[in-house]
Amino acid sequence: MIILVFGYIAAACTTISFVPQAIKVYRTKSTKDISSAMFSLMTLGVAFWLIYGLMINSFPIVAANAVTLFLSLYILLMKIRLDHLQLK
Repeated sequence: MIILVFGYIAAACTTISFVPQAIKVYRTKSTKDISSAMFSLMTLGVAFWLIYGLMINSFPIVAANAVTLFLSLYILLMKIRLDHLQLK
């Protein structure tokens, strides 16, 4: 039971950590200080964590990484879109 509690706490902390950045990108429409390489690697890593969680049938890993993947993809896609608009 305690192991599962630790899993849920870890999942909540890592997932929630992306929310302020996503909100800031949404409000400011600015991603100039965000590293494309970092968010690309992070998004790829989260996708693999999601696949891993599915493979071992771990709900905390699947739930956290599904939400984190959504947030990370949003930030990454906004970074790509906004950088492209700035080049014009």
